[in-house]
Amino acid sequence: MEEKENKKLFALIGKNISYSFSKKYFSKKFETLKLHDHDYVNFDLKTLTELKQKLKDNKRELKGMNVTIPYKLEIFDFLDELEIEAKEIGAVNTIKIQKDGKLIGYNTDVYGFKRSLEPLLKRHHKHALILGTGGASKAVAYVLEKLNISFVFVSRSKVNKANSLTYEDLNGDLLDKYTLIINCTPLGTYPNTENAPKIPYTQLGRNHLLYDLIYNPPLTSFLNQGKLQGATIKNGLEMLEKQAEKAWEIWNK
Repeated sequence: MEEKENKKLFALIGKNISYSFSKKYFSKKFETLKLHDHDYVNFDLKTLTELKQKLKDNKRELKGMNVTIPYKLEIFDFLDELEIEAKEIGAVNTIKIQKDGKLIGYNTDVYGFKRSLEPLLKRHHKHALILGTGGASKAVAYVLEKLNISFVFVSRSKVNKANSLTYEDLNGDLLDKYTLIINCTPLGTYPNTENAPKIPYTQLGRNHLLYDLIYNPPLTSFLNQGKLQGATIKNGLEMLEKQAEKAWEIWNK
């Protein structure tokens, strides 16, 4: 009984997450730091309504959670408080559980993305295309705003926003202006590695910077096609590592 009392449990909330980066990352971290009373598990939920039972079952030892697709927006209904940045972005990927059981939502994607993108930015990266409109794209847009980079969302069908385009709208002239392109869609994730967002890759060149939030595979079709045209490329691994470290900091403060 005493062992269970002292155990510290952390979890990832998501759907179909057996491939999860977080579980491997934190399990290795706990091993390295010799934190034998710490454990990290996946809460693989078909719907978010299953979370109530998970919280109840692990009430004593659960200290913090990460949140991934498709629950970064839905999770709001379960939280008692939102940290300012998460509120402004409208997406949560980290939850701290306080001693009184309160659930507080944070967004560490912002930190991870900003820290991994900034070293690659050149003076001409003034305009960006954000491919996709899900939870991750909100954090990306928030960072670009802070960096004074104007952006446009690109999706399959026109969303009700002035700053939005469809893939059909993209052409050489547009790509000459928008030299930073960030993929926030799951297209190209393992095992469907042949998939890629439908942009005119032949119009890319050495001025372009392609950033993919996907990390598995390390070289997605999106990045590879950019590389072949001479573009600078970056996958999402460093972003994930940095946001994970930020989450760890939040859970321990």
